[in-house]
Amino acid sequence: MTRWTAAWSLTILATLTGTALPVAAGGDTGPDDKGLTVVEGVKVGHHTLTERPTGCTVILTEGGAVGGVDVRGGAPGTRETDLLDPVNTVQQVHAVVLSGGSAFGLDSASGTVRYLEENGIGYEVGPLRVPIVSGAILFDLFTGGKPQVRPGADCGYKAAAAASTDPVSEGNVGAGAGATVGKLGGPGRSMKGGLGTASITLPDGLTVAALVAVNAVGDVIDPATGQVVAGVRTEDGEGFADARELLRSGMLNRPRAHRPPPVTNTTIGVVATNAALTKAEATKMAQMAHDGFARAIYPTHTPGDGDTIFALATGVHEGPASLAVVGALAADVMAEAIVRAVRAARSLPGLPAASDMESAAP
Repeated sequence: MTRWTAAWSLTILATLTGTALPVAAGGDTGPDDKGLTVVEGVKVGHHTLTERPTGCTVILTEGGAVGGVDVRGGAPGTRETDLLDPVNTVQQVHAVVLSGGSAFGLDSASGTVRYLEENGIGYEVGPLRVPIVSGAILFDLFTGGKPQVRPGADCGYKAAAAASTDPVSEGNVGAGAGATVGKLGGPGRSMKGGLGTASITLPDGLTVAALVAVNAVGDVIDPATGQVVAGVRTEDGEGFADARELLRSGMLNRPRAHRPPPVTNTTIGVVATNAALTKAEATKMAQMAHDGFARAIYPTHTPGDGDTIFALATGVHEGPASLAVVGALAADVMAEAIVRAVRAARSLPGLPAASDMESAAP
């Protein structure tokens, strides 16, 4: 069996059964993974504020990329998602901006638009170039104690200016700087979230990658083991309460006044490929990538989440690319990126990181 045949077989199996692919099979990935920037035509830049932990992350596709989006959470904060509908005219986007700061953070995209305009990048309208920039935000206003500090246009401009094809920094950077997980248990039991990225390249050069800022209400679970990596802590803070057990016990089915705040969550991300896809296919890729959320986050897509995934296709891969393969791999690398996000995170006061819990384990 060739490496391609093995990868194809595994992908079809994963598609039919809903299980996660063993990422290393039939492709290249690992600790030296560049992440999203392994996709030709994609640059990534972060800007992290110093006044409190928050920031934004910009994904640039200066040559244009076919875009899609799928919004699954019940409390989204987004920009320019309607134009990604396959029935609408504009075919390509030039950037996606992921930001902290809740609705205030949507202003970050304005700075990225300004950066692109200054560099002559955008949709051609006669002599003008109008940059097409989509975006989404997560709620991190309570992290660090200064909710009036949030990313603005300056953040989006600086992140765009810093964008490169270098390996992507992970953890407490950009849109992941103020992210937290495990808020289902209420105040004092959550942990630090973060930003993560992962990719896979098949033997024929087809590449699929993901980048995600993880700010989940519940737990992050490693699909390979089924074990909680970060999330709701026990009341003594020494271990994991396990959101799956908490929800099934009925302990969290409390009167509304005693529930955790419902809108302090949201996981947002991007999947990208070098395959040539239509807008409809890119949208399906984004939809399939949400399986990665479901594998690695519990619970996800709740009424208080704004869970959103953008898809980008640069079209530089010359070989065939089955949408079933691309979508299945997108879900796989998304799940890996989510786990990497919390493992790369570092603690903040009152917010231990996954690495702290692992080092404290007997």
